[in-house]
Amino acid sequence: MARARRAVTDARRAVEAVWRIESARIVATLARYTGDFALAEDLAQEALGEALAAWPASGVPVNPGAWLVTVGKRRAIDLWRRQGRESERYALLAEPAAAQEELAEPDAVADDVLRLVFIACHPVLAREASVALTLRTVGGLSSAEIARAFLVPVATVQQRIVRAKKTLAAAAVRFELPPPQEYPARLSAVLSVLYLIFNEGHAASSGPEWMRTELSTEALRLARVLAGLLPREPEVHGLVALMALTAARFPARLDRNRDPVLLADQDRARWDRALIALGEEALARADGLAAGRGPYALQAAIAQCHALAPSVEATDWQRIVLLYEALSRIAPSPVVELNRAVAVAMAEGPATALRIVDALAADRALAAYAQLPGVRAELLVRLGRLDEAREELERAARLSGNERERRVFERKARELS
Repeated sequence: MARARRAVTDARRAVEAVWRIESARIVATLARYTGDFALAEDLAQEALGEALAAWPASGVPVNPGAWLVTVGKRRAIDLWRRQGRESERYALLAEPAAAQEELAEPDAVADDVLRLVFIACHPVLAREASVALTLRTVGGLSSAEIARAFLVPVATVQQRIVRAKKTLAAAAVRFELPPPQEYPARLSAVLSVLYLIFNEGHAASSGPEWMRTELSTEALRLARVLAGLLPREPEVHGLVALMALTAARFPARLDRNRDPVLLADQDRARWDRALIALGEEALARADGLAAGRGPYALQAAIAQCHALAPSVEATDWQRIVLLYEALSRIAPSPVVELNRAVAVAMAEGPATALRIVDALAADRALAAYAQLPGVRAELLVRLGRLDEAREELERAARLSGNERERRVFERKARELS
């Protein structure tokens, strides 16, 4: 009995590992064979169920990914036969050897996975649906893992995935790359989804934890996969560089109680030098492919300035201000302007920066953004206007949806009392 339980446990672990590593290739291969993304994802899930039933007795196959593809294809044939469509589909009947060849062809696999990424981030889908579908089919995360990451019920994630697949079917989205004229816009949507996933891990919008590093790590992994599939796209490398250089600071961003440690107080000896090297390499690759930097490469260059500086005081703030000015011209946003104000405060002083922040406050675009009063409070403290600073910190605490960030604002406000 103990041996049987152990076999079941080992099989479950093997299934989870294979799915996490090869989910994109499995679903992509099945989607190419069936021409139906939603069906392919369902077939992959059915194959996982069959593996959980079969592998405890038979053992994990030599090529588990190919085994799952084979089962998925056979399930598709069974479905078509029941629907009376077998004559048009018999040519797709999959044999184990053929499945192994499918997963062994790097170019074919790369093309299929790239199609899968573009489908998961298709413009017809709402952004939260694209995030869920990307993490499920490309990242290999379970519905429960996605739900934990975004602090929503599992049922909500499942509904988003089901709705996304129905939307793709209703829009007759084919399993193919977009036409060349649509490529830049569609790639922008893909990068935006990965960036959103990374940022949610970097600074959680809500919940009891300030960071969800596993989410950022997954986004970085997916971005690196995309860079391998699209080696001539500079902004893909720019996004990899931005994520790697930012993630390098993760080991120093939490104290022993998992409370936030801000940049000025971080132990830079704890920063991940391997990730800094990866980020610099990716940024150099992006620079080598383009005449000028895009939004992600510019943000990566800003992160590089922080990564290479031995201290906050020794940081090249003038260069960071220039990079933010360039970023604001090609990708203007109130958040970019707020970040520029922080750099201006370090380069030119708090009074100049406060004028920028006050203009943002008057514009109301960031009225619900906790960082706006948080930054304004820091500037007021440096100018000696402590009562106003305390009011801003209290406002920031009320606006923050993250419990640990809220506590930081509240503690600072108390210190000024």
